[in-house]
Amino acid sequence: MAETDQERTEDPTEKRKREAREKGQVARSKEMGTVFVLVSAAVAFFWFGQSLYMGMRSLFVDLFTLERRQAFDTTQMYKALAVSFEHIIWPVAIIFAFITFFTFLGNSWLGGINFSWKAMAPKFSRMNPLNGFKRMFGTQALVELVKGIAKFAVVAVSAFLLLSWQFENILQISMGQMPNMIENALNILMWMFLLICCSMFLIVVIDAPFQLWKHNKDLRMTKQEVKDEHKDSEGSPEVKGRIRRLQMEMANRRMMQEVPKADVVVTNPTHFAVAIKYEENGNKAPILLAKGTDETAAKIREIALEYDVPLVASPALARSIYHTTEIEAEIPRGLFVAVAQVLAYVYQLKMFKQGKAKRPKKPNTDVPIPEDLRH
Repeated sequence: MAETDQERTEDPTEKRKREAREKGQVARSKEMGTVFVLVSAAVAFFWFGQSLYMGMRSLFVDLFTLERRQAFDTTQMYKALAVSFEHIIWPVAIIFAFITFFTFLGNSWLGGINFSWKAMAPKFSRMNPLNGFKRMFGTQALVELVKGIAKFAVVAVSAFLLLSWQFENILQISMGQMPNMIENALNILMWMFLLICCSMFLIVVIDAPFQLWKHNKDLRMTKQEVKDEHKDSEGSPEVKGRIRRLQMEMANRRMMQEVPKADVVVTNPTHFAVAIKYEENGNKAPILLAKGTDETAAKIREIALEYDVPLVASPALARSIYHTTEIEAEIPRGLFVAVAQVLAYVYQLKMFKQGKAKRPKKPNTDVPIPEDLRH
């Protein structure tokens, strides 16, 4: 059992994942970032290569066209530098921004954006030669070796297939005329570069799920760790039980303080007791001040006798009120008739004690209660 508890078989909790992100531990795929950089570079040169070509062409024309007057001008170098920036700054800036955007996208696609000071802090354990040897000959190194061989194989096979596909077009380049032959060569080269880069997506399709699985595996927890975390976040069962008991005791004390204010206590007569109050001048229905069973019911009856609150035995009514009404809530409308009979008896009993009426008869214990309110 102890060995089972030490095995990391449980999925990481949200707290464990959050702490890992704070330490900079997120799932990352280097292959995805590399592929996004290469593919975005190829696409950027496809879309903006013409602008870069025109800028470079104008730059070379301006730099290699030099008049005699300019040769003796000491400020010509600064002017040439300004011309160079003017011709190529915008194409280069657009290509750079395009590649930068997709580089950021590729490296943050898996694992999201995360910034951690803890990850930036120096760790002297990384300088330990033994740890270095473990990384060189560990499982991760073997995985990287397999990925390197796979990348080489994918690139080699893709290059072979593309060369076979474009073999005749490559041979025909030498038969063309300048500058068309250079344009054709660049066109073939760019398409081959783009397709070879796209073939690397095969590695990404395998590597990305593997990195997610490995990250989740590294964060797995033992059963004891899950229990400890739950205990730390939710509190130990013993403490929570004690708090609940204290809360119930406080609620019972408050409830017992309301019993002397009641007009009547309806009993089972031993297992249930409910204390009811009715404001004669008010428009509200009777209100339940206290309720309880067994020991609590006995305590309610004891307080009622101490403060001369009438006790009326009506088992069906006591059970119905107990199960259908919350503390400080109004009695259900379906019980109005039954409660009214009890309150009428209490009022007549009060008048009898004042010498203003005859002793009333005790109400019938079988008071009218709707079927849906019986318990």
